[in-house]
Amino acid sequence: MTAAELTSYLAPRAARLRCGRFTLDLARPLIMGVVNLTPDSFSDGGRFVDAHAAIDHAHRLVEQGADILDLGGESTRPGAAAVGAQEEAARVLPVLDALRRLPLPVSVDTRKPEVMRQALAHGASMINDVQALQAPGALDALLASRCGVCLMHMQGDPRTMQAAPQYADVVREVGQFLAGRVRACEQAGIVRERIAIDPGFGFGKTAQHNLQLLNALGELQRLGLPVVAGLSRKSTLGQLTGRDVHQRLAASVAAALLAVQHGAAIVRVHDVAETRDALLVLRAVEEAARTTGEQTA
Repeated sequence: MTAAELTSYLAPRAARLRCGRFTLDLARPLIMGVVNLTPDSFSDGGRFVDAHAAIDHAHRLVEQGADILDLGGESTRPGAAAVGAQEEAARVLPVLDALRRLPLPVSVDTRKPEVMRQALAHGASMINDVQALQAPGALDALLASRCGVCLMHMQGDPRTMQAAPQYADVVREVGQFLAGRVRACEQAGIVRERIAIDPGFGFGKTAQHNLQLLNALGELQRLGLPVVAGLSRKSTLGQLTGRDVHQRLAASVAAALLAVQHGAAIVRVHDVAETRDALLVLRAVEEAARTTGEQTA
């Protein structure tokens, strides 16, 4: 898709996101809480491999203010090895079964059509795909469902994506890729109201690429779809602060606030309670500014 085609594809900002039986109101920023079910995730690998521990953690995230839960059974950290569909499903489905009656959408983070089908059959409300439904059969796996879908940009694959990522213009290239994948979804019969987009912070990007994308989230927002931002605990924050992965809470919260201020509708985070509090402060400040403006108008 050329820059001219991208410009012609612009649409009004999305007000809602349909995720199966749920319709999410995007009038305020939403929090997607991460539940890693893997032994090797970059931030909390192994903590929630046990299904009971994962279920307890998920309930805590809901109590802390999560609007969406995102279950992942395969690590996509830089250098991660692929996991078979059977093993990934075995990690995800018992937890999904225990959470499917929660009064909020449960998303499954997977790039495998086989896992997508099983997750949807077990009640998933959303599929979050780092490959933007490019795998053969991925689009077809979603057609019989009303689930939401998050399309993410990734250059390369998890094993090699951080070796030497290069772009002529990262914002333009990511935007054109996402616009193309949205068009592919629509052509396959997935309506826009079910689609969110994610620039893929840290997925085949340097720290500078990530900062450029963060500053340009408003441009991606012009596609008329909710933008998801996942910066929580990522290596770019470590490079900026010198902190290791378990000391990046303050940086993660700051990144979430900046993402929202630059146009993100959903922030994908590990630290739900702290992010919720920060967003409440931001909202109060913005409302006070609007009230002041109305009074002086």
